[in-house]
Amino acid sequence: MYRNEGDTAGGPVPVMASAGTGLGALLVSLQLTDSAFPSGFYTLSHSLEGFAQAGAVDPATVPLLLHDLLLHGVGPADATALALAHRATAAGDPAAVVRIDEHLFATKLGREMRQAATRTGRQLLDLGQEVFDRPEIGDYFDRVVRREAPGTQAVAAGVIYAATGVPVRQAVASDLFAFCVSFAGAALRLRLTDHRSAQTLLRGAAPVIEAAVEAALRRELDDVGATVFASDIMSGRHERAEARLFAS
Repeated sequence: MYRNEGDTAGGPVPVMASAGTGLGALLVSLQLTDSAFPSGFYTLSHSLEGFAQAGAVDPATVPLLLHDLLLHGVGPADATALALAHRATAAGDPAAVVRIDEHLFATKLGREMRQAATRTGRQLLDLGQEVFDRPEIGDYFDRVVRREAPGTQAVAAGVIYAATGVPVRQAVASDLFAFCVSFAGAALRLRLTDHRSAQTLLRGAAPVIEAAVEAALRRELDDVGATVFASDIMSGRHERAEARLFAS
């Protein structure tokens, strides 16, 4: 606590946050998973719009699609890469982060998904260096700008979470939850759910997120890659659609 010079004994006392509260990592996670954080996630449907355009999903099957994407798509690919990038950043090994980044980028089969990953990743790093002011973030952003690394969203998030002291398990869970929030937001805009059902959708995804986190933490770099081929197909169709609400 501190008191301004002009305060009287009975005046207001502004309170400063204490570094000893242990809430720093949680507050970083809350900020990065907030749908208002301008990472570009709000422009993505994660292939949901492609499924909707094909008539391959309806309100009843939206939760099932989300669970499949978590367990067989973003979990084995992005969440695993995030965990690996987090550990490499914490170990002070940016060259390893680049290898993870390149590997994840190579596993994204469609142009649309690759562009979405790198556009949001670059935005995340650019904003992250300003907001959190950590050298690891700025250094990796510089690598991306110099085209020494693709700068995928998951790897960018891993760098930021590690640089700000967020534990790896919390980091992976937070990013998967952010994915679910983005997916639910897309479902809302596509009229596949409403605001109340979207909250049920998110709550129903919680145990799936937990399973995806634990699996991601056990994988190595050679394991990184998704097996949601229907999503890849829908993304490819969406890429050529005459009208699109989302970038992916």
